[in-house]
Amino acid sequence: MIIERMKLQTEGSLPDAHFIAYVLDTPGDLHIKKRPMVILCPGGGYERTSFREGEPIAMYFLQKGYHVGILRYSTAPAKYPTALLELGMAMGIVKGHSEEWKVDERQIFVQGSSAGGHLAGCLGVFWNSTFLSKKLGIPSEKLRPAGLLLSYPVISSDENISHKGSFLNLLQDEYEEKKEMLSLERQVTEYTVPCFIWHTFEDRTVPVQNSVRMAEALHEKGIRTELHLFQKGSHGLGSAGEESRRADGSGVQEECQCWMDLAYKWMENICKDQ
Repeated sequence: MIIERMKLQTEGSLPDAHFIAYVLDTPGDLHIKKRPMVILCPGGGYERTSFREGEPIAMYFLQKGYHVGILRYSTAPAKYPTALLELGMAMGIVKGHSEEWKVDERQIFVQGSSAGGHLAGCLGVFWNSTFLSKKLGIPSEKLRPAGLLLSYPVISSDENISHKGSFLNLLQDEYEEKKEMLSLERQVTEYTVPCFIWHTFEDRTVPVQNSVRMAEALHEKGIRTELHLFQKGSHGLGSAGEESRRADGSGVQEECQCWMDLAYKWMENICKDQ
């Protein structure tokens, strides 16, 4: 396996913003010629990026034969659109190295947890905007993911269900001006990419209605969508397994550990249909 660590610097980036690519060896004598890839966007309320929502999930997909990237994007005091531009840069990096790394460009997924789910969702709905392609100098088609995996995502700026802290960290002095634009359930179009979403009813940090409203909006536009709602489980579970256990012993939820198997099957079906 090759590990590449690349600094990301764009408008407003913090000095430590970077992208780590875990690239599996793909020797010529294998029947596999190119592999799919998933880019992970850990959560942290746009205040930090969580370790628990990065490496533990990466280990699963590497075991399944996927290349994996982890985006350590800029958080507050950086504000919108810095993190989204960094995610676009990461997509450009992967597609620019597709021959060298043996990546199937049609099969690059983006996963996001909590606020990282909001970031992933932004790319899923805004990938074809002229704003992004002009800012990055990358054609829109190079920014389109094959699909999104959204884990208990921050979606809505609706005061009744919003994780307001994430939006305040993301928008800061532009909160009132831009909160509607970045309420993603309102931005779904027929061009939004397919989505796999999971959440728990017990989540008291990001209410489950965020995922339900996003799934409803996707369904209304005819976007391929799979939604899984689990009864038990607190916010921020990551893999929901031992690798994501917190120091205080929390963060493991056996009922939710199947989410990655479900997501993998969904991704494989997306890949087969291309």
